Amino acid sequence: MRMIPKKETLTIEFKSDVDCIDEKELVSEIVGMTNTEGGVLYLGVEDNGDITGVHKKHKDPNGAMALIANKTVPSLSVRAEIIEEEGIEVLQIQIPMSKTIIATSDGKIQRRRLKPDGSPENVPMYPYEIPGRLSSLSQLDYSAQILIGATMDDLDVNERDRLRNIIKYRKGDKTLLELTDEELDKALQLVKEEAGVLYPTVTGMLLLGKEDRIAELLPTAKSVFQVLEGTKVRKNEQTSKPLLATFEMFEEYMKAWNPEREMEYGLFRVPIPEFSEAAYREGLVNAFCHRDYTVIQAVRVAIEDEGLTISSPGGFIEGVNLKNLLTVEPHGRNPVLADALKRIGLAEKTGRGIDRIFEGSIVFGRPLPDYSETTSTYVKLFIQRAEPDLAFTKMISNEENRLGRSLPINSLLILSALQSQRRLTIAEIAEVTNIGEIRAKAVVEKLVEAGLVDASGNNKSRFYILSSKVYKEQDNIVGYVRQTGIDAVKYEAWIMELIQKQGGMITRDNVVKLLNVTPSQAYRLLKKMSDKGRIKLVGSGRSAYYELVK
Repeated sequence: MRMIPKKETLTIEFKSDVDCIDEKELVSEIVGMTNTEGGVLYLGVEDNGDITGVHKKHKDPNGAMALIANKTVPSLSVRAEIIEEEGIEVLQIQIPMSKTIIATSDGKIQRRRLKPDGSPENVPMYPYEIPGRLSSLSQLDYSAQILIGATMDDLDVNERDRLRNIIKYRKGDKTLLELTDEELDKALQLVKEEAGVLYPTVTGMLLLGKEDRIAELLPTAKSVFQVLEGTKVRKNEQTSKPLLATFEMFEEYMKAWNPEREMEYGLFRVPIPEFSEAAYREGLVNAFCHRDYTVIQAVRVAIEDEGLTISSPGGFIEGVNLKNLLTVEPHGRNPVLADALKRIGLAEKTGRGIDRIFEGSIVFGRPLPDYSETTSTYVKLFIQRAEPDLAFTKMISNEENRLGRSLPINSLLILSALQSQRRLTIAEIAEVTNIGEIRAKAVVEKLVEAGLVDASGNNKSRFYILSSKVYKEQDNIVGYVRQTGIDAVKYEAWIMELIQKQGGMITRDNVVKLLNVTPSQAYRLLKKMSDKGRIKLVGSGRSAYYELVK
């Protein structure tokens, strides 16, 4: 079986060594890879994947590693070894992704990208791209830098009033309201002092800058709001306004294009919007807060027939991926900007705004938010248009009212997975939700005890489904029986058989061990049989047991 891949990718590179590759070309290629995502370079393989072998000059892995270390600044450590494929020797060089910017010893800085046809290439990394790269590696906070060319006259006093109003009405840090304007600016790091003079930072200009000066000094800080119906453009507004003004404007636009429907809840009618307002707000804040402000692209909000899209320049920062979005420790590309937005009340104070985005879809029984179209150059959030599942929504609402608080995000994710997949084992739940199996099992058992989830089967064949209450709300008891199979039907027969073998009596603990169910499930089964008149409860507390009705 061939070990060497058959084609090049962003992280796989082939280099011919038939004519003994120039060392500068080799080092330059490795620099491009380490400044992107790292990867593996195969020396002795043609671009089309044909294996032609490594030149005798490059058959020493230790020499290759020393060459690369000596010809890079700072010195780059790689791993190299000779591997044999189809009887031909190839030098395999494993290249780590660098946590800083690496250059060749003669000052050449490269990065790697994919061409339109999907094949990779090395291109220069220009000076303006370096801050963005360092920001994505959490090595530089671009938002904390003084904005070159900006002065205090470029800050708009009306925007500072807006900031104070946001603090007041969005439950921000009220102590900020006691500060003078200069103290407020310093507390939020909107300004920095240099040689005794105050200058606006990038964060300061983003939040309080005058629109014309932002357009001139920070042309990357653009945003656009679009509404598309089929091929018809209903709205297309582009702006360079400061973020606070833009945020309020985009919220107002959304209200006009976010219809509601009503759900009956007891004696009340509860409005359900097409898109969760909390999810939209957090998605918008995340887009403005974590975008790469060194890239000349706009934050884009688009309402289309299929749903809502919020995209922002700059991919996920180092350490964040599609699988750990909801579990990774909160950290962003622009810490100073993020901190300012938290303190004034716009952003989630815990840094877990992503939880709100997912919660906004789950509580209405809708498909999960989708980040799958995110690339290395932009983050793309898609929230699908979908009818709410009213029975599921009522179940969530009832449980949250009972608890007096919102359900944790892991509980919501598991309930959503069971709603869409119908029945899942613990291993399947862990895979679908990206929650570890141990934690998933603990959460599921709590949901079972709460009566939101039912369990069926034993040991490895044990699976979970939404509780019968949800199916009853949907008038779909047939579906519940189909999901549980015949195990539940057999339970009463197994209990009766055990009672007879134990001389006509049984305890709840006996049922727990017999059926591998939780104590609350065992209680419900025994109570159901008692209500039918098949058994009766004798005693109370720990000494209680059930006996056959004669």
